[in-house]
Amino acid sequence: MTGSLVQRLLAAADAPDPGVHLAAEDPEAVVAVAMAEVAGRTVLYPGPATPLTVQIDVDVADARQISYLLAAGPDGGQARPGRTDDPWVRVRYDLAALVRDVFGPAGPWTGTGRDVVMKDEPGPVEYKPDDPWLVRREEATRAAYQALRACEPYRGDLAALALRFGSDKWGGHWYTSHYERHLGGFRDHRLNLLEIGIGGYHEPDAGGASLRMWKHYFHRGSVYGLDVYDKSLLDEPRLTTLRGDQADPAMLADLARRHGPFDIVIDDGSHVSSHVITAFQALFPHVRPGGVYVIEDLHTSYWPEWGGNGTDLSDPATSVGFLKTLVDGLHHRDRLHDGPYQPTYPDLTVTGLHLYHNLAFVEKGRNTEQANATWRPRNDPMRDLPKPQRSAGE
Repeated sequence: MTGSLVQRLLAAADAPDPGVHLAAEDPEAVVAVAMAEVAGRTVLYPGPATPLTVQIDVDVADARQISYLLAAGPDGGQARPGRTDDPWVRVRYDLAALVRDVFGPAGPWTGTGRDVVMKDEPGPVEYKPDDPWLVRREEATRAAYQALRACEPYRGDLAALALRFGSDKWGGHWYTSHYERHLGGFRDHRLNLLEIGIGGYHEPDAGGASLRMWKHYFHRGSVYGLDVYDKSLLDEPRLTTLRGDQADPAMLADLARRHGPFDIVIDDGSHVSSHVITAFQALFPHVRPGGVYVIEDLHTSYWPEWGGNGTDLSDPATSVGFLKTLVDGLHHRDRLHDGPYQPTYPDLTVTGLHLYHNLAFVEKGRNTEQANATWRPRNDPMRDLPKPQRSAGE
C-alpha cells in the first residue's frame, strides 16, 4: 500500500484480514498513530472527575507487546508510551483488532477483539458508598468508559459535535439536521472533505470548530480546511489546513489536484456571490461522482454589499441566481432551444439540488436521464379540446 500511514491503516481496516496489510508496517508507528486518534476522541465522552490512567497493551509480532498510558480525565485524555505496575484499568488488544476498531467502519465486530480488566484488589475497607477505594474504583469505571468508547467510531449526532466544538452549524444556524440527512450515508466511508472558511479571522490559533466536528463525524475521513489566513496551528491527525483565496481559480484547481478528488466540499467562506460562483466552477469538477457540494449562508445573495441583488431575483451573478441556472441545466434536455445547444459541465454532472433556508446541496453524477419523447406535444394538449359541459344539476 502507498500513501500516508493513516490512509494505509484506513485501507487495512477495510480488509477481511487487516493483519496481512499490517505485516509490512512498523508496529511502533501503527500503535502511535492509533493511540493519537484514540486520545483525540476522548474529548467526546465523559470521564473521571480527576485524571486516572488506563493502560492499553497491544500484542504485536514476535510475542512483543507495546504499551501506552492514557490519562483519562474530565476534559479528555493524553496518551504516551509506557507501563505502570498496578493500573486501575488495563485494556489488551492485538494489533489487527486495534486497527479495525479505531480505523474501520462500525459493525457487530466492534469491541470484540479486546480484553478489559478492572482492578479488584485490595477492595474497600468498608462496603459503603464513600469508602475511598470504592470512590476511586467508580472513577476508574468512568475512565474505562471514556477510553473504550474512544477506541470505537463516534455514533452520536452531528448537533452534539457542533455544540462540543462550538460550530455555528447548530445554534448560529440550524444546518446539522440537513447535513445528517444528506451526508449521513458517507459516515463510515473513507472520504476527502474540503471546507472553505476555517473561522477565527486573522488569529492563527482561532477557528476550526467545524473542521473538528467533521473529523469526528466522519471518523474515517481526511478533512481539509481552506482559509485566507495561516491556520496551520490547528492541524492535527486527519485535519489539515490550507492557505488560499477562494476567489483564485488557479489556486483552487492546484489545491484539488494535490488533495482531491473530494467527496464533499462545503463553502462557508467569504459568502461574496462572485467568490461562491468562482469556487463552485473551479472545485465541482474535482468532486467525485456521488459526492456533494454544499453552499452555506445564502442570505448574502440578496445583499448588494456582498455582491447580491435584492430586486432581480434571477440575477445569475448572485449565489441563488447561479443555483437557479443549475436547476435549468438539470433539465437541459427538456428545454426548448433556439438552435444547437452545447451542454455545460454542470448540465452534464449536476444530478440533484436540495435547498433549505440559507443552505444548498448540489449532487454530483451523470445527468443522462432521457428527455420526454419528441412525439409528446410541447404545447398544451388540452388547449384545442372542447370545454367540459356542466350538467343542469351541477
